[in-house]
Amino acid sequence: MDHSFYKSTGISLVSGALLIILTMVLHPSGGSITHIIQISKTITIAHSLAICSLPIVLFGFYGLTMRILDRWKLSVLAFITISFGLIAAMFAALFNGLVLPYFLNQYADRLEENINVLKPITNFSFAINIPLDYIFIVACCMAILIYSIIIIIERKLPKWIGYLGIGITLFAIIGGLTGFVFTSLTGFRMFTFSIAFWILSSGSLLIISSKSSK
Repeated sequence: MDHSFYKSTGISLVSGALLIILTMVLHPSGGSITHIIQISKTITIAHSLAICSLPIVLFGFYGLTMRILDRWKLSVLAFITISFGLIAAMFAALFNGLVLPYFLNQYADRLEENINVLKPITNFSFAINIPLDYIFIVACCMAILIYSIIIIIERKLPKWIGYLGIGITLFAIIGGLTGFVFTSLTGFRMFTFSIAFWILSSGSLLIISSKSSK
């Protein structure tokens, strides 16, 4: 692969990670239907950024996949896995970040008379979001674990990024076994920030490796 390809995909990983971090900083806490309507613009902006970041991140992961491609082609499995996770993240952002605020805003002037209908719909939207979040979390952990093991074995990137990925995965496993709620805003932020840091670091190493391969 040409070094320019690794540079562009590395930049994509770095850019995508920064967009993810910005999304989580802007991401407001949930609340009542009235509160969701009041902060609907912020919710829409935050989740629009999240959706925009996903193809950028995926392109970056394609470069990482090619950079550490092993003889078993397991990095392709990691790429397919992270793709499933990002698709789940896209649907979660779409339902709760774009569709729900838009839908509720249609009833902003007549909330009282429609509250009994809107509450079940809002609860259903949140119920859809939880399994999508878990698909994203599990897929990210599986993909990063595979990438990390390949990096450590093949040594095509510095081994510390592999150990960092394994550490993040162990953190998620321990959190899951001890009942830590990753789907709460605090839990999801902690997980997402750790994933974003790994993506940011991987992108930086991809850019560095592109320079050394000239």
